Amino acid sequence: MFRPRIPTMPTPTGIVTPLAHPTPLVEHQPAAACACQHTAPAPAAAPTVVPAPAAPAASAVRLTPTGLLAVVGGGAAVVLIVGAVLVSLLLAVAITAASVAVCAVVLRSMLNGQRHR
Repeated sequence: MFRPRIPTMPTPTGIVTPLAHPTPLVEHQPAAACACQHTAPAPAAAPTVVPAPAAPAASAVRLTPTGLLAVVGGGAAVVLIVGAVLVSLLLAVAITAASVAVCAVVLRSMLNGQRHR
């Protein structure tokens, strides 16, 4: 009833040869001697070779002047947004470093002031 499907390995040319499954032979009485409504089994078809699909033709991208302006404007917007994010991150790191440096100077002066007393 159920037959397992075994994957086939494609050849280097891309042609896949299907795996042939043997069909069991069932002997059947001629139609005159049998009252049932069986039909004769169809002969097994020979495996066909499927040609490899042709490579799609490369299509050129054509832009109208309006489309070109939209692409350039979009690219400029992306560059400006990414630049603003990177500059803000750099500014945050610089402010953090400056505040840590100020804290270090204050702590150093407090510790030096306690030693002289």
